[in-house]
Amino acid sequence: MSAFDPHRPSSRDEELLGAEVTSVVSEQTDPERIERMSAELEMGFDRMRGTAKGVSIFGSARTPQDHPDYALAREVGARLGEAGFTVITGGGPGIMEAGNRGCQEAGGHSVGLNIELEFEQEGNPFQDDALEFHYFFTRKVMFVRYANAFVVFPGGFGTMDELFEALVLIQTHKVRHFPVLLVGSSFWAGLVTWVREELATRGLISPEDLDLFRVTDDVQEIVAVCAQAAAEQGVDPPD
Repeated sequence: MSAFDPHRPSSRDEELLGAEVTSVVSEQTDPERIERMSAELEMGFDRMRGTAKGVSIFGSARTPQDHPDYALAREVGARLGEAGFTVITGGGPGIMEAGNRGCQEAGGHSVGLNIELEFEQEGNPFQDDALEFHYFFTRKVMFVRYANAFVVFPGGFGTMDELFEALVLIQTHKVRHFPVLLVGSSFWAGLVTWVREELATRGLISPEDLDLFRVTDDVQEIVAVCAQAAAEQGVDPPD
């Protein structure tokens, strides 16, 4: 087989994004793709309906259960569940599992937005509601639409993708301004310094954009900030 022989796509995203190149076999027509996208959004809206008080937790799928980050994410999930938040994760192992697990163990509602991947990601067993997505972009809508805040633990490219997409949506006023909390101060220190000394100093972002996120390792602060955001957004106003 030559380098230019077409191969069958390993995911819906590859099929969609590679539809115009000859190296990927097109398995659907554009109307069929649009129908699938519409059905996936409709499924998400239907399953997530009524989720007005939620927090999306992001972080690495590779974090082992005996790692301090896993323990901290589990505690954060528990405290958020006790505070009445639905905890929303990507449904996988690592930090996602820890957040779902803590929430479920505390009696909260635990949701996983699972994604079809070439190397199959095992869904964690701590999801009260497990949704299955084929397209990354439809899944991302759910992370944002049903959250009052984002809590971001150390992670890789996927975590960075979710983090910066959230910051862009807030910066450009595509969504209401709500908290982005970076948990793991030692992990985020280098990135925060780079954002401040390179992006802000060069004028590539505005000085006030540095206020779009907050670094904290304090569980009580995380819950308090999320609760304040929900109140300010009219979701859970104080008595």
